Amino acid sequence: MLILAIDTSAVASAALISDDAMESVVESFATEDTRSHAEVLAPGIQKLLAGAGVTGADIDAIVTGVGPGPFTGLRSGIATARTLAFVWNKPLYGLMSLDAIALEVAESTAATPEFLVATDARRKEVYWARYTLDDGQLPELVDGPHVGFASELPDLPVFGAGAGLYSDVLKADEDFATTQPDAASLGQFALAKLTAGQALLDSTPLYLRESDAQVPGPRKRAL
Repeated sequence: MLILAIDTSAVASAALISDDAMESVVESFATEDTRSHAEVLAPGIQKLLAGAGVTGADIDAIVTGVGPGPFTGLRSGIATARTLAFVWNKPLYGLMSLDAIALEVAESTAATPEFLVATDARRKEVYWARYTLDDGQLPELVDGPHVGFASELPDLPVFGAGAGLYSDVLKADEDFATTQPDAASLGQFALAKLTAGQALLDSTPLYLRESDAQVPGPRKRAL
C-alpha cells in the first residue's frame, strides 16, 4: 500500500508511506514556517511525487491530519487532500494530528505508560491530548483533543512544541520541545492502523475554536 500523507496543523508537511519501503517512508518534506501552507504545499507534493517517480495513479490512499490546528493552515491541508482524493478517485482518511507526535514518543526511549502531547494553539494556549502506551502497542488516545492553558493540563510528562513553550509549568521533555506534527509519522501511524484493521477518521477538521473571521450581519437600512 502506498499512502500520501498530508499535515498542515502546524508546519506544512507531506510524505509518501509504503509497506514495501525500508522504515515505510519513501519520500517526505516539511517546512519550518507555520504560516505559509497554501504557498508551499502543492509544489511540495508535486516535487515529492516526482522524486519518488510516482503519479496519482500509483497512490492507494490519502491521509490528512485533521488537527487540532489554526483555521487557515489546517484548512489548506484538508482542502488539498480532498481535492487530490477526488481527482485521483482515491479513498481519503483523517487522523488526529497529535497522533503523529504520540507515535514518535512511543518509538523513543522517553516513552512512558501515560503521557500528554501538546502543540502551540497561540493565544497563550495549547492543543493537547492524553495517551496510554502498552509494550508493543500503538499509543492509544484516552482523552482529547482539547485547547486550554498549559497550567490546566494533567500532571504528566508532556511532549511536543506546546510543552517546550511552557516548560516552566509543564513536565516537558527536552528532546521533544520543538516537535511538531509531521506527515511522515502521521502516515506511518495511519498505515499501522489500517494494516491492523483499525478504523480511521474522516476528513472533518478539529478546529476546537470558532474562526476569527465572522460573517457580517445584515446591514441596517438608513431611515
